Amino acid sequence: MPKILCLHGHGTSASIFRSQTAAFRAKLDMSYVFDFVDAPFRSRGAPGIDAIYKTDTYTWWPQATPQAIRASHLWVADYARQHGPYDAVCCFSQGCSLASTMVLYHAIDAAAALAKGAKAEEPLPFRAAIFICGGVPLPALEDMGLEVPPRAHEINQRTGELLTGTAGRLTELAANLELIKPGVGLWDGNEGRLVHDPEVRPKRSDVFGLDFTMFPTTARIRIPTVHIYGSKDPRWPASIQLAEFCDDRLEYDHGGGHDIPRSSKVSNKIADIIKQVIRVGYGL
Repeated sequence: MPKILCLHGHGTSASIFRSQTAAFRAKLDMSYVFDFVDAPFRSRGAPGIDAIYKTDTYTWWPQATPQAIRASHLWVADYARQHGPYDAVCCFSQGCSLASTMVLYHAIDAAAALAKGAKAEEPLPFRAAIFICGGVPLPALEDMGLEVPPRAHEINQRTGELLTGTAGRLTELAANLELIKPGVGLWDGNEGRLVHDPEVRPKRSDVFGLDFTMFPTTARIRIPTVHIYGSKDPRWPASIQLAEFCDDRLEYDHGGGHDIPRSSKVSNKIADIIKQVIRVGYGL
């Protein structure tokens, strides 16, 4: 019976993430148990979220400082001790930032402890990860001692601003239904403004500013991972950066934006790759 911890994005909630994942979860049998949890800090809703959901919203950290991020790891680890163990973590956006840094810090800290002959790190509270539309916070990478050039910061800022502006249009469209054009989706209006070409995979020496050939071998995510992202998502570059940290990964581009499409085709595909990563996590 696979048990999966579910970490929502910034400015949303456990109930919102439950709704966002309902379509693909319906394609899995009842043996899959999903544990949705609210982040510890109340926050304003993510841009455009109020156009769809009317509920309290939360964040994993008020500011993305290394100290705040590492504090969130302790919160999740403590929660997992009480409610786990978990076979996998399923996360969206900021939830991916939390889970990915948790694994990377764990790997680096464990290597440092081993080198000193110290006691081994406590095991991670999950054996696999399902990342949806997420990336790794650059301040955390710098805190790990990894080089983050100015270009990476520039791309991160530019894509973040475009994401916020695009998602924020949901509120405007909800209030002005006449602006909605048949056949034109929320993420279809950014042609020419995206910094990426989804048909071109960047070289490891320059993954949107990050040179993975220069990173130490300890800075790796070695548990099985799934990476789900959309080619129209302004934050697609961050998803690719995250994927490049992972040794044993499955990737799927659903073709949409910073969201989880609910079509049968996408839902079936996501369900299938979740089954695959769970099998790998079990060693089957």
